[in-house]
Amino acid sequence: MWPRSQPSRLHLLWCNKNNNGLCSRVTVRLSRSLRVRVFSLSTRYQQDQPDASESVKAIPYGELSIGVPTEVRTGERRVAITPQNAAVLLKKGFKQVLIEHGAGFQAQFPAHAYEEAGATLVNATRVWTDSNIVLKVRPPRLRSTTLSPNNFISGLREGSVIISMLQPNSDRYKNVIDTYQSKGLTSFAMDMIPRITRAQGFDVLSSMANIAGYKAVLEASNEFGRYMTGQTTAAGKVPPCKVLVIGAGVAGLSAIATARRMGAIVRCFDTRAATKEQIESLGAEAITVDMEEDGAGGGGYAKVMSKEFIEAEMRLFAKQCAEVDILITTALIPGRPAPRLITEEMVASMKPGSVVVDLAAENGGNCEPTVPGQLIHHKGVTVIGYTDLPSRLPTQSSTLYSNNITKYLLSMSPKEGHFGIDNDPLFSSDTDLVQLNDEVVRRSIVTYNGELLPTLPPIAPPAPAAPKIDAVKEAEVVALTPWQKTSHEVATLTAGMGTALALGKFTGPLFMSNIFTFSLAGLIGYRVVWGVAPALHSPLMSVTNAISGMVGIGGFFIMGGGYLPQTIPQALGALSVLLAFVNVSGGFVISKRMLDMFRRPTDPPEYPWLYAVPGLLFGGGYIVAASTGMAGLVQAGYMVSSLLCIGSLTGLASQATARTGNLMGILGVGSGVLASLAAVGLPMETLIQCLAVAGIGSTIGGLIGRRITATELPQMVAALHSVVGLAAVLTSIGSVMAAVNHLDALHMVTGYLGVLIGGVTFTGSIVAFMKLAGRMSSRPTILPGRHLINGGLLAANAATMGAFITAAPGAPAIAAACLAANTCFSFAKGYTTTSAIGGADMPVVITVLNAYSGFALVAEGLMLNSPILTTVGSLIGVSGSILSYIMCKAMNRSLANVLFGGISAPAKTDHKMVGEITKTTVEDTAQALKDAQKVVIVVGYGWS
Repeated sequence: MWPRSQPSRLHLLWCNKNNNGLCSRVTVRLSRSLRVRVFSLSTRYQQDQPDASESVKAIPYGELSIGVPTEVRTGERRVAITPQNAAVLLKKGFKQVLIEHGAGFQAQFPAHAYEEAGATLVNATRVWTDSNIVLKVRPPRLRSTTLSPNNFISGLREGSVIISMLQPNSDRYKNVIDTYQSKGLTSFAMDMIPRITRAQGFDVLSSMANIAGYKAVLEASNEFGRYMTGQTTAAGKVPPCKVLVIGAGVAGLSAIATARRMGAIVRCFDTRAATKEQIESLGAEAITVDMEEDGAGGGGYAKVMSKEFIEAEMRLFAKQCAEVDILITTALIPGRPAPRLITEEMVASMKPGSVVVDLAAENGGNCEPTVPGQLIHHKGVTVIGYTDLPSRLPTQSSTLYSNNITKYLLSMSPKEGHFGIDNDPLFSSDTDLVQLNDEVVRRSIVTYNGELLPTLPPIAPPAPAAPKIDAVKEAEVVALTPWQKTSHEVATLTAGMGTALALGKFTGPLFMSNIFTFSLAGLIGYRVVWGVAPALHSPLMSVTNAISGMVGIGGFFIMGGGYLPQTIPQALGALSVLLAFVNVSGGFVISKRMLDMFRRPTDPPEYPWLYAVPGLLFGGGYIVAASTGMAGLVQAGYMVSSLLCIGSLTGLASQATARTGNLMGILGVGSGVLASLAAVGLPMETLIQCLAVAGIGSTIGGLIGRRITATELPQMVAALHSVVGLAAVLTSIGSVMAAVNHLDALHMVTGYLGVLIGGVTFTGSIVAFMKLAGRMSSRPTILPGRHLINGGLLAANAATMGAFITAAPGAPAIAAACLAANTCFSFAKGYTTTSAIGGADMPVVITVLNAYSGFALVAEGLMLNSPILTTVGSLIGVSGSILSYIMCKAMNRSLANVLFGGISAPAKTDHKMVGEITKTTVEDTAQALKDAQKVVIVVGYGWS
């Protein structure tokens, strides 16, 4: 700092910027006794400046005392620090908190509460003389009064800090600022804190305006002669009160909410178009003038409107004043006198007994008859011009103000447990450049060690984004003419119909029947998923995963050997059934637990056990009917199963029917299994083996689903997906091996595809499980030449498929070798594609794998000529694909990239992330949650 003995100073505000957008540095030496200080409006430094962290002069909290004097201005009942925040400051490490006797008395904070918090009660003199930082609500008085007989500010030490509301842009407290300069104080104006996201916790104006809007309605109601809400009683009908609020800032919105809660009809006018949605969301009517002009200004405030707009505005107010009962005005632009919006003629036109509350009274008022600080009656209308509305709720306003000023003070901490003002000293000895890196501090600091800093202009509102010329040109090029659009649609329709014709010619009736079933089920799945709420996407995946456990039905067709399997295909069939029922049981249990998280204590009771009645009646009746002949029972069972599975997915569309959808899924799988057992016609010994294996699998799955914690549910869905994939692999291999001597082309193709899709699903789901469970790094594993590897694996799959179809019939060795190679290649491809995807994108991966498992069922259904597998597989495959598309759009991803493992870490660029990370403690987080009105918890998409 310069010596204070300098005879004169020249303050130059220089805002020229170089090509890099950084403020240049200037030092002008006029003589030995006169130097120029350059105040930089930029929040960034020149590149050759030292690092901020090295130049900040930080003072340990343990060396600083905080003083809180009594507020002595007329009508001021607030206190700057509450006992709760006094304890917070002491816990942070400040030496002491000095509270003047009686400081919190009018705010209903007794002295013993401060003592219990650890603060020290002292007289007024000690607050000023022994404090390094003084916290106040209003600026200090500089002349002796009855309440303040001494000028205690004279005892404040040079270099001390004082924080309060100050209004430095007006001349009201110019003498106070002059005193700060002469005393060499550093001062901050709480009412100059900018309204930006980072400063929301310090925003005193919003806190006090919220209280003022609330209290304005209460004051108006107290003076109004009848109810605010409408009533119809035996004594007569009372119409609801009509309220007009001018200005939809914080105070205006608070007034709207309060008046609406009291039953009034509320209207609101604001020049800013963006406030219309906020007004209507609170239940008020947004009224406008008949001309377009946006009143959004800097710092979240309104701007001065054009002459034509003001004239239209005044005509609107004149009309409204004749209709409403209560008028609340909040229009104010910082640094300017309050605009006069309501004339004496408008007030005179109001109904007798009406009330006007002018919240801009302290700056002159929006209403001409307003007398600041007083309640008057003007031609039968009560006009309230109180300037101390927050102080009329002193406990609440003191609590909020104390929270704001405490957080603001603690924010000026360059390192843990220290106080420092940005880059201290602000005036570098060799450059004399004001260096302020913190925009909040720079805009709210008034003086630094006696030096008056220039006030910055308000933050300009963001300019509307101009359309990119290139994007417009591209859109013009891409846009299709009606002829092109119709031609594309006709071409697509022709291709589809031609494909169906070709399939009908070169295949048989049996295959086309399954394709018909596949197409209809796919269309239903497509229509169903679009209506599912995003919050239910995870339960939907879990339910479809459980239904896909019907892949075990394929194992019924190759089981045999009596009580125990005797051949390898029979063993593979039994193992497939075991794994499938682990998935079915575990999937439905996990789905139930997920859905139970949405259940509220106030929800009506449910009786899920009643759904056992149709299950038992259908199962018992089916067994009795099958004992006397099958007739059409198999087809009836398949129909019931398909309809119940469709109903299950439909039920997952809303919270109200989601749990019913889960129960319908259980019934659908049960009826499908029963009908499939009837279709296979297993001998009694093999049937016992099948039921035993299914029972063991169901028990294992149920135990897993019940014992995992809530945080493990997502990764367990992925783990069960792997079980479905492995079951599909085992069933396809077992089926091929069991009929290797008489395989037809359809059986070979579908069997091979079942192994391929099931293998990718198996290893891909395991990788997803390990990443979600934290057992594998969530970072994308990018293999060198991974696209070449994936392409080679796909080519190897195609080559082995060609060899399999050509040589497999009648050649078990070749069939086994080709299927083994196909299995290995599929397992490898599942790993390489899924490991290349980051852990944050696993929800999308799981939906894709869910679709894969559905298509594996389709392949199995075509292989075994099982309509139920074809139907359910199509339903799951198509619905999973659409769900993947929906989630990709929500996460700004490409579905094509997901299908081919293209989601990976973004390419390295020179772009730097802009933002701020705030580290906190458990105690600070708890306090923030306590102070917050709304809390938003952001989790991974699909797990909410």
